[in-house]
Amino acid sequence: MAPLLAKALAPGDTIGLVSPSSHSTKPERIEQAVSYLEKQGYRVKPSRHLNRISTDPEVADREKLYDLHAMFGDPSVRAVICLRGGAGASRLLGSIDYGLIRKNPKIFVGYSDITALSLAIFSQTGLVSFSGPMLATELHDPTPCTEEHFWGMLTDPGYAQRIENCPAHRISAIRAGAAEGPLIGGNLTMLASMVGTPYLPSLRGALLFLEDINEASYRIDRMLSQLQNAGQLEGCGGLLFGQFSSRSAEPGEEERLQRIFRYYAGRCRNTAPVASGLSYGHVPDLMTLPVGARCGMKLAEDGSLSLGSTEPVIRR
Repeated sequence: MAPLLAKALAPGDTIGLVSPSSHSTKPERIEQAVSYLEKQGYRVKPSRHLNRISTDPEVADREKLYDLHAMFGDPSVRAVICLRGGAGASRLLGSIDYGLIRKNPKIFVGYSDITALSLAIFSQTGLVSFSGPMLATELHDPTPCTEEHFWGMLTDPGYAQRIENCPAHRISAIRAGAAEGPLIGGNLTMLASMVGTPYLPSLRGALLFLEDINEASYRIDRMLSQLQNAGQLEGCGGLLFGQFSSRSAEPGEEERLQRIFRYYAGRCRNTAPVASGLSYGHVPDLMTLPVGARCGMKLAEDGSLSLGSTEPVIRR
């Protein structure tokens, strides 16, 4: 399936806001994010049930699906940005109208729990979405690096040809090399939970990028072993470990994590470059990555990383 591309954002366009995962306990952040987007020259359209709190999953799913479908079906909306991650997005996968999305390709942005939606939408429609900052977690007060990646990726069709790490993070080369393939990934917990479903895109030849938060090294090991045992790692063309933040402060935890990364690097094809330290995850300096876009990566022994799209990720 050829990638399906959304149209690039331009000043004056309307951005729709949805909350397909958890609600935010800090509604003031939503107001700040709306103000921020408007100051950048965009119109903002909140969904009907934005930040709605319902403890009944039947009601919550119905409202989330209504909002998601309404935004993709609204011809005035050019981009759809998620409120935050959390939980709940994976319950929606079997009920999404993928035909509607395929007929109305739009920019879709979110990460963490939203990984389930990004991967499902790509697997079912071919739409390249964007794993990046959300309203209540980053866009209420984005850092300069987060801003640069976000607006560059969504407004400039040529920006993705060179995706640079934020200065706050250092790349380490676990295995140097070069590879090209679709850029697939997101939150490790969500990706592991999608193994065996029709909503996980093929990882064969993919440049797989991963991150997680508040997970001890033994849990990260367990989830990576799930991918390995399901045959999902051995065909990857490259592996990019992002930021695994807010882990246990137990002594030696970071060293254990790096050993785990090296172990699973050995479970990919032996020509696959493997890096750690990507500016991607639950961190202030967050890059925006085009999910499903064909990209190339070159990784040197000293950690120098060249990463960029080989085809457009967005259309004019």
